[in-house]
Amino acid sequence: MHIFLIKATQLILALAFLIVIHEFGHFLFARIFGVRVDKFYIFFDPFTEIFKWRPKKYMGVFGSHKWLKGASAEERKAYYQRIKDNRTLDEQEEARKKARKNGEPEPEFPPVALTEVWEDFKESPATDDAAKPKKQSFWKNTEYGIGWLPLGGYCKISGMIDESMDTNQMKQPAKPWEFRSKPAWQRLLIMIAGVLFNFLLAILIYAGIVYASGEKYIPFDRAEMGMAYSPAAQEIGFLNGDIPLTADGEKLDYPADAMIKMMQAKVVTVDRQGEHVDIRIPEKFMFTLQDELESGKSPINFLTYNIPTEIQDVTPGEGAARGGIMKGDRIVAIDSVRTPTLLDFQNVITHQAAANKEKNNTKQATLQLTVERTSAAGASEELHLPVTLSEGDKMGVLLQTDVTKFYTPEEKNYSLLASIPRGVEMGTEKLTSYAKSMKLVATKEGAKSIGGFGSIGAIFPEKWDWIAFWNIAAFLSVALAFMNILPIPGLDGGHVLFLIYEIIFRRAPSQKFMEVAQMCGMGFLLLLLLYANGMDIVRLFIK
Repeated sequence: MHIFLIKATQLILALAFLIVIHEFGHFLFARIFGVRVDKFYIFFDPFTEIFKWRPKKYMGVFGSHKWLKGASAEERKAYYQRIKDNRTLDEQEEARKKARKNGEPEPEFPPVALTEVWEDFKESPATDDAAKPKKQSFWKNTEYGIGWLPLGGYCKISGMIDESMDTNQMKQPAKPWEFRSKPAWQRLLIMIAGVLFNFLLAILIYAGIVYASGEKYIPFDRAEMGMAYSPAAQEIGFLNGDIPLTADGEKLDYPADAMIKMMQAKVVTVDRQGEHVDIRIPEKFMFTLQDELESGKSPINFLTYNIPTEIQDVTPGEGAARGGIMKGDRIVAIDSVRTPTLLDFQNVITHQAAANKEKNNTKQATLQLTVERTSAAGASEELHLPVTLSEGDKMGVLLQTDVTKFYTPEEKNYSLLASIPRGVEMGTEKLTSYAKSMKLVATKEGAKSIGGFGSIGAIFPEKWDWIAFWNIAAFLSVALAFMNILPIPGLDGGHVLFLIYEIIFRRAPSQKFMEVAQMCGMGFLLLLLLYANGMDIVRLFIK
């Protein structure tokens, strides 16, 4: 439960932060172009919300003497009536629907002319009428809130068909501050702003990470023992000890990116004992590796560095300590079976322990270990030590798994200016890689790999690590940007598609078509969301 809470907290914080940045992109560009934003919400708020705040409710009361300077008596009356009722048109309609549903008389509200006239007055562009304010409020006329359904967030932009499906507003004559009244190029910028902000955020996060902590990694060509590969990788031609060189001709250096490039490549070239060997990668190899990892058939996710079996620590009183094993020893053989790497050791000890217990008809295996020991003077000797394992086939040792203890790492530090182009490079690489992987989602294997919030939460570490958190948040920001630009009604890309159509053909799709397209798109996205999270549940039962 503790691990679940840590992962869930990281997931919610990351999503909330990314949603705020995405929606702020829409909000900022909308307000720059003078478009009113009615609502700014983190998460969705069907039926109710966790929290909401209307600045105008308070700012209007305390600052009304400035806003009403020069206004007519009718405008003053309308303005104070609005403060008294504190009801927007949407809220009035919701109240009427609720009353009808409960069989109660519909509540009465002041006429629209009274509740909306001052809002219209404030937002209207400045004219020769000196009574009208010259400067519009940038943020005070928006309702800010937190919804209870953590499936996204939204800006309700006045005068457009969006998630709110506010068709009543669209039946009214277009007003100067509405989305539909603005030129197509301004509307296009408003719609792509969320995606743009998510991508820029990813760049800033990556730049911040490399500026704060630099980069430390082991280049493949420094791994003298090569790499260890999972069974699925070995089936297509990789051999333990191979050193990756290139993927489709591009040099492989930074391991974190190299694995993805190898999965997505057509041909990977490796160094096999001094000879260059080409290995063809199947198109759906990524899904094969995912299935292998989820099934638990391999402790390796595609590949890992080969390292010696070195003892980091010994537990007093256990088999290794009684047999004479010491910290710093390297195990090179078990019962004369050579174990040059840690992976070899793990495979051989299990097999040899089972064979030894069967041969001697005992519950505990006693194995003959060959170890290399280096003295303080630097001299090396080989020792043969008998070690009796516990009933769980444990020696009572802690093995060294830090790769940097065996190979010299590459370390890069970045100045503030140098970190920015590196952030751009990392963000672009992540976006390109994600786009390549998404082309396989339509396949049968890709459909099985789709996951929801459970799959996303699973990638966060079990212990809080800020570097890991921001790395994952940056990747999710890239993913969110890519997914939102897809040309599906209900997403930003759907609005962009219709705007491009309008720019090319010089006429917008009909309002009815837009409403139907929006509903269809939202229905598809809802089904996709249910399917993705349903697959998470299915995987839990399969495991």
